[in-house]
Amino acid sequence: MIHYLNSILNPRIPICHVDILNPYNEREFLTDKLTIVDVKAKDEEGIVYQLEIQLDIYPHLPERMLYTWANLYKTQLQAGKKFTELAPAISIWMLTGTMFSTDQAYHHQFQAYDQQNKTLLSNHFSIHILELNKWEAKEVLSGEDQWLHFFKDAKHWFELPENMNTAEMRQAMAVLERFSEEERQYHLYQARENAIREELTKQALLDEAYQKLDKALEQKQEALEREQEAERQKQEALQREQETAKREQEIIKQKEKLEQMLKNAGIDPDS
Repeated sequence: MIHYLNSILNPRIPICHVDILNPYNEREFLTDKLTIVDVKAKDEEGIVYQLEIQLDIYPHLPERMLYTWANLYKTQLQAGKKFTELAPAISIWMLTGTMFSTDQAYHHQFQAYDQQNKTLLSNHFSIHILELNKWEAKEVLSGEDQWLHFFKDAKHWFELPENMNTAEMRQAMAVLERFSEEERQYHLYQARENAIREELTKQALLDEAYQKLDKALEQKQEALEREQEAERQKQEALQREQETAKREQEIIKQKEKLEQMLKNAGIDPDS
């Protein structure tokens, strides 16, 4: 993990220690979407990392990347904490397919950056995207090259290539072999994957139920507002009718009073 992070990020101060964290990003409200990452870790400086391997490229993958990064960043700040306590959050996505077909670069880094004025808003935002299918094998491999080579081709290896024979790659290969050879470990891995799929399915059903409930409540509220508007218009019409009837009564009284005054004066009101 440490070698992988240092190789991909090439930080100014090398990472010396990481703690593996719970991959579930906790929800603040029941209606919040539950997000699960492949690996979540924190180093000795408090920087948090999200490591993902994505097999499928679909249209809204960038939105998912932003959403999971936002959750990663947000969950650092519990109630009562200050914004000064926030640390950078870094997402690293390893893709087996092509996300950016307009260039041949296999490593993209995205930051909160004003391109026109060459100004960085904050170093807290960083998403790295590595496209395995763009990477090509080399004779001399950097740390990043080693990991890309491993993720891309190790499933075909029976032993490490000579230029990959390092302590970190031997450890990674040992893990890969253990998964291949030990049935119990494999089933544990599958059980975890199935649990994640079941959780995602339940969450999807829950999200759908909440959407239907929200829509029903919205429709009920709209119907109630229409009824209230109709009742208001009905009351206004009734009030106008009452005012008209009152004015007509006043006119009749004034006419009768005028006729009586004319009669008293000896004048025929009909003449």
